[in-house]
Amino acid sequence: MKAFWMATAAAVLLGGCSTVPGGMETPSEAVAPTSEDARVADLLSRMSLERKVAQLIQPQINSFTAEDMRRYRFGSYLNGGNGGPYGDEFAEASEWLRLADEMYLASVAPMENGEPVIPTMWGTDAVHGHTNVVRATVFPHNIGLGATRDPDLLRRIGEATAVEIEVTGIDWNFSPTVAVARDDRWGRTYESYSEDPAIVAPLGAALVEGLQGRKGDPDRLGAGHVIGTAKHFFGDGGTDKGVDQGEVTGDIEALKKVHAAPYPAAIDAGVEAVMASFNSINGRKMHGNEALLTGVLRNELGFDGLVVGDWNGHGQVAGCTNTDCPQSLLAGLDIYMVPDEWKGLLETLVAQVNDGTIPMAKLDEAVSRVLRVKMRAGLLDEFIQPSNRPNAGDYDLLGSPEHRAIAREAVAKSQVLLKNNGVLPLRGGANILVAGTAADDIAQASGGWTLTWQGGGELDNSYFPGGTSIWSGLEAAAEENGGQAALSVDGSYSAKPDVAVVVFGEEPYAEFSGDRKHLGFSDEEGLGLLRKFKAEGVPTVAVFLSGRPMWVNRELNAADAFVASWLPGSEGAGIADVLTGSQPATGKLGFSWPATCDFGPLNGPDGALFPVGYGRSLDDTAALTMLDETCDALLAGDSSEWFVNGRFATGISASAGGTDLPNLRGIAAGVSVRGIDRNAQEDSREITFAPGSSLTIAQDGEGAGAYRIVYRVKQRPSQPVTVTTGTATVDLTQPLSVAAEKDWREMIITEQCAAGLGDSLTFTSAGPFSLDIATITREGLAEGTDCSF
Repeated sequence: MKAFWMATAAAVLLGGCSTVPGGMETPSEAVAPTSEDARVADLLSRMSLERKVAQLIQPQINSFTAEDMRRYRFGSYLNGGNGGPYGDEFAEASEWLRLADEMYLASVAPMENGEPVIPTMWGTDAVHGHTNVVRATVFPHNIGLGATRDPDLLRRIGEATAVEIEVTGIDWNFSPTVAVARDDRWGRTYESYSEDPAIVAPLGAALVEGLQGRKGDPDRLGAGHVIGTAKHFFGDGGTDKGVDQGEVTGDIEALKKVHAAPYPAAIDAGVEAVMASFNSINGRKMHGNEALLTGVLRNELGFDGLVVGDWNGHGQVAGCTNTDCPQSLLAGLDIYMVPDEWKGLLETLVAQVNDGTIPMAKLDEAVSRVLRVKMRAGLLDEFIQPSNRPNAGDYDLLGSPEHRAIAREAVAKSQVLLKNNGVLPLRGGANILVAGTAADDIAQASGGWTLTWQGGGELDNSYFPGGTSIWSGLEAAAEENGGQAALSVDGSYSAKPDVAVVVFGEEPYAEFSGDRKHLGFSDEEGLGLLRKFKAEGVPTVAVFLSGRPMWVNRELNAADAFVASWLPGSEGAGIADVLTGSQPATGKLGFSWPATCDFGPLNGPDGALFPVGYGRSLDDTAALTMLDETCDALLAGDSSEWFVNGRFATGISASAGGTDLPNLRGIAAGVSVRGIDRNAQEDSREITFAPGSSLTIAQDGEGAGAYRIVYRVKQRPSQPVTVTTGTATVDLTQPLSVAAEKDWREMIITEQCAAGLGDSLTFTSAGPFSLDIATITREGLAEGTDCSF
């Protein structure tokens, strides 16, 4: 393949060119070896060391520019869960495509010294549709799709998702997740199809086929298809106590039978990428585990695609940092996902090849796998900028009626009916009251990984044009059946309804922010509504939104019918289809449902209220016996944690100038807060104050105990900084100056320096200042304990 001339990115964009100018040689016209191995060897022979290493570096879009791409030629890049083009995570699809063009054209600018030009590729987490992008179809999360047991449906979802990804010019999807979740306290349980690997394997393989096309098909990885990724290899769903990124222990062969079991099916389906997991297995982090990444994945299972790391996962390997980790490459990792510290890692890897720490042969092996996947995806055959590829820029395909119809079908097929005393299906002509704050909230129905990483928060229905909330779906269905529906969030009414549908459930979360200490559902909004209607003689249908099975014995007792709706996404009409009987109730549990509220995992029929495979049809009206409503875990009350793992506890909020900052993120009144990484992705916050600005973090209700804050100051304050709690104001200027440049420290605020501790903290800075916060807790300390900083 010969080097060729191409106009600069700006010139091409202005001129509207789609490929190389007429008369110039394109890759497909160049004289080059024809076999995969020969073509890869030819490219490698002409690449410099720096360009080889760059193929293994994957930064995120908010940490580099097109000029950086032109200079370093990254092999790939990604957008994080809270990353959007040009710093706007809610940017229109056209901006995503514009950035794709910009980065692509920078990657294929002419190289010096005749080096081959290797196009970059963009990877994204489209885990339940292309849900980083406004207007995209939001499909149910995997836990709901597992309840369908329908590989053909999964294949069609993959196809629709691939097309919507292509609209924005993106090449690569970090999906499907084929984790086998074995402890539902894990915050990523909803990303798993089932606790049973026999259910997970065919569904994951079907989604791979939908994304990439079937092996042997002429259009595989062509128009209408993108590169897929099976993740996270392996054991992500088997950590102790369900702790995200935690430890998995046990006999390795036994662990493989559960947690590695879905991978052969994905590999047989032709998946081109596998993502390494964050977790450790028997004390060794997967990102540095040669026995498993190479010995099992490649040698035993025969995977010949590329292995990509997860968000700074290599930095968690013993002896590694984010910018220094030869261990991962030597273990079998091909691409380092290094969101922000890419330059330091690139320079270190180059030096380590030069000094022999990393053998050139090992580097070439990894680069070869990246090139081979690009070759299979057609990226090396013809240089076409993203906006001129099939489906690109056809914005009507985002959330198209055809794709929404598939999503609606998926929602209907994923509903699992747990109880029905005869109130379902809702009769035609009925007067239906729809209650609960979640009823008209598409964001809550969609869960995490929806427009933002954690989902929910500031997102209202305006962020989902074309979507249908559960309430809207029920309203339309009621009218079609000759009845009527009314929305009453608090359950009030003037005329007694024939039936009330109560929609409630978990607030959105992602990854470690969703980890729980027990499975008791503590929010009592839905319970209160169900008991209210029961006392008033109104039959009720409970629609429970959750990312896992939970102990809801109180709600099951109070409701006349109970539906596990999981996280259905943007097409709430699919729920109405089942409740009205226009579609049958066919969903079956992919997870055991807990009978008791305790602190242990549940896998299998022992201790299950409903086993895997349970799910009633609409005509099954057998009585459900009254259930024990005792839950010691709930009686223990909430912990003293205010802000932990990047998320507020229930009842904690933040604001600046009267504007809410959900989960301590956003910009208001001179205060800017963004997520940063301490121990895990965005588990901490960087808070930037403009002169004279204030941030308040408050508890709803009365609390007790001293405040313990884990914090970091990178640069000493230039003007006074204070914290006010209750009637006391503490001057932090001097201790923060001492803490500057000393990494993470603890601040303890007690009665000794803040008499009459209140239930809020207000930080105020007279000048420009930045403070990082990892955790905020309230703790009972011995009387007389001094404040410390």
